[in-house]
Amino acid sequence: MSDSPYTDLDRPPLNARALNHALVRPGGLWREIRVVEETGSTNVDLADLAREGAEPGLVLVAEAQTSGRGRMGRTWSAPPRSGLAFSVLLPQEESVTRLGWLPLVAGIAVVSALRGFAEVEGVGRGRMAEAALKWPNDVLIGDRKLAGILAQRVETGVVVGIGLNVSLRADELPVPTATSLAIEEAPADRDPLLRAILRALEARHEELRTGGESPLREAYRAMCATLGRRVRVELPDGSTLIGEAVDVEEAGRLVVRADDGEHLLNAGDVVHVR
Repeated sequence: MSDSPYTDLDRPPLNARALNHALVRPGGLWREIRVVEETGSTNVDLADLAREGAEPGLVLVAEAQTSGRGRMGRTWSAPPRSGLAFSVLLPQEESVTRLGWLPLVAGIAVVSALRGFAEVEGVGRGRMAEAALKWPNDVLIGDRKLAGILAQRVETGVVVGIGLNVSLRADELPVPTATSLAIEEAPADRDPLLRAILRALEARHEELRTGGESPLREAYRAMCATLGRRVRVELPDGSTLIGEAVDVEEAGRLVVRADDGEHLLNAGDVVHVR
């Protein structure tokens, strides 16, 4: 019985058949949801599947991920079935602006789903309604990271990976600056949470596809905890920029006002300075 997926009753396995029945529909974005027991990285696996001819709309979910990566090459790991680790293959974007918005759209979808859960009667809400974004797409509750998002372009589309801490306890957190829904007294079953995120991502992706950058920009601004904060940004070239985050412009770039003027950032590791 030790190999049973039900050995931890607080962390039941996902049901791929039920997820497909709920999310795959004619004309919809999602074509198939696959659930695997364990993998190194869902992003790596899905990128490989894309190179082998997988079509956009494929979702790969891992009950355990052993070599997950976040931005700036950081590792991301969690006990089996304690969170959501999944990647989606989205269609290729010809527009550079829409391509740049895809990771931010994923962040909007995650926060939208979490805030929607907080409004449902009967759900233990805790601090779920406080979910917000740190530019570009870290999901925070307060100053602690709840979820991370990583996107990469492949030949047939864009792979977007999402890792969300659900039932992790304090002694299971990979770093002290992380948190989970359980720690924030906002327990949620992974199955309906995954459904909510994928439905929100489908709706937001359709909005982007039909030219909705302006509404998405307003939605992002409303969810972004970085705006109006003094920030320190570690840039890809190794330099550091310190200033105030004042806006997110039309292409999703962060506008930081420093002593030498305004800077438009495509990438960087942001630290909110108290």
